[in-house]
Amino acid sequence: MNKSIVPIYLLSGFLGSGKTTLLTGLLEHWQGQGLKAAVIMNELGDINLDGQMVGKDVPMSEMLSGCICCTIRSDLSLEIKTLVETHKPDVIVIESTGAANPMEIMDGVTEAALYCRIELRGVITVVDGPELLQRSRSGKGKTFKLMREQIRCATRLLLNKADKLQPDERVEAQQLLREMNAVAPVMTTVRCKVEDWTFLDGQVDEVARLSAARQEETGSGLEHHAEHHHHHHTHEHVMVMTHYMNGAVDSVAFENFLKALPDNVYRAKGIVSFTDTNSRFLFQYAYRETDFIRITPQGEVNDVAVFIGEHFSKDKLLEELLELDNLADDSTE
Repeated sequence: MNKSIVPIYLLSGFLGSGKTTLLTGLLEHWQGQGLKAAVIMNELGDINLDGQMVGKDVPMSEMLSGCICCTIRSDLSLEIKTLVETHKPDVIVIESTGAANPMEIMDGVTEAALYCRIELRGVITVVDGPELLQRSRSGKGKTFKLMREQIRCATRLLLNKADKLQPDERVEAQQLLREMNAVAPVMTTVRCKVEDWTFLDGQVDEVARLSAARQEETGSGLEHHAEHHHHHHTHEHVMVMTHYMNGAVDSVAFENFLKALPDNVYRAKGIVSFTDTNSRFLFQYAYRETDFIRITPQGEVNDVAVFIGEHFSKDKLLEELLELDNLADDSTE
């Protein structure tokens, strides 16, 4: 079985902001790095015109006639699983429709982590600079609220169409972005042209390095150490964290861990095995309430926990998860 973790990037941004232009730049960058990228493209209509800009050699899944974050969200995990199993990409990028709320899409992405080894590595939001200023000055409204949500969920912001902004307008737009998202780095672009992709390279290269290390050390016990090291050094303020469990954990300790999650972890889900029962459970956590459902998975299904929130401490969460692993190890000695 392929043990590498496939990184996923989500492209967000309002209609006409420049997402597809950024997508083509991303694909060229990854191809230049010798990486195989796959694309999931979402459109509200029945025809995917933007997909014509993606090369024929790039595996692509089209999700049409609906928005990932509402009517067809349940299909997203299946599309991801199919891409991973069929094409074995090094990286997957999802371009969402401009009407989508990224938080809802992230929730859909995490479903696939139960069935294949993936991790949402970043949410890149493209912001139409002139449109942002116009919407902010004209009484806000639903469109402005959606733009704000797309900006708030980002781990990387591109302030696009900067050539159409006066110097004082550019400062105003940057201040607006900072008010909505004080954490994500901001890059100012024209036609989404990015000269420096190092903010992606470090993460993808780390996955490739760990994949190679796991193949060399199969059976040596270093596989879990490598994965934990990888989790420790990715984003300090991520929106989604995926943790593959070492094995069964104590049920009481795990329930207490969920009850003590910080307020800025909004949801958690996954599949877990307990040391004090032979069954496996699907768990769902939301609004400080947890449900456990006994399951008998068909085929290979990972023991995994996925956390969704807003700028929570990944290091602290990882430390507590490792304590659960250690507690389970101690109980079996």
